[in-house]
Amino acid sequence: MKQSVFITIVLVVALVVSFAVFQFVFGSPNNFKGGDTVAGTPINVFGQIYKGGPVVIALMTISIMVITFIIERQLSLGKAKGRGPIEPFVKKVQTLVMDNDIDGAIAECNKQKGSLANVLRLALERYNVVKDDPIDGEKKMAEVQRAIEEAMMLEVPLLERNLVALSTIASISVLVGLFGTVLGMIRSFQALATAGTPNATELSTGISEALINTAFGIFGAIVAIIGYNYFATRVSNFTYMIDEATYNIMQILTVKSK
Repeated sequence: MKQSVFITIVLVVALVVSFAVFQFVFGSPNNFKGGDTVAGTPINVFGQIYKGGPVVIALMTISIMVITFIIERQLSLGKAKGRGPIEPFVKKVQTLVMDNDIDGAIAECNKQKGSLANVLRLALERYNVVKDDPIDGEKKMAEVQRAIEEAMMLEVPLLERNLVALSTIASISVLVGLFGTVLGMIRSFQALATAGTPNATELSTGISEALINTAFGIFGAIVAIIGYNYFATRVSNFTYMIDEATYNIMQILTVKSK
């Protein structure tokens, strides 16, 4: 599934779920005194969140998207590691290559799966193609290196998928929360500006709207930033591991091609 399609689906589903929860759970008459969702005082947390206004729907949508992307990245990066521990797999492939069993090393890569295995497999398959060609060893290694670079160009974007979305959401969440805060403060000042005794209900509603939106916005940003930094570090470490493994394989193949 294309990344843009996935993000669109997540956005639509998150928006629908957020609206339904806001309208029918938080906005239930049971959460307000007298069952009045407009003028009634909230009697629990759900009612207080409902008083945050429509901006809460957008902030809930953002939070659901963040959680969805975090789960997706966790599953995807777990799959990218392959079926077994990486270190024993790399050592086994190196041993097979040193023993000149290139086909056995390719079979191990097919068994392991994952991004690292894919890169090593393509490198070894390219070496199998060029090893008997009547060209010097340097050109053979250049072909293998090209195969590694092509494989990395395919694998790295898969590892980094949705990380940009997480970093973008971290910024947007704060801004949307600030927007809701401003709307709440406007409502509060309008209540204070009325002639005579200020409308206490409008005043409290405006303050609730401001604080709730601030809280939701900060929550979404915190989760998104933590998720982004965590997965960005994992991707960086995993990419380094791939570079290290391919470098070692290249050194072995270079010696054999001479």
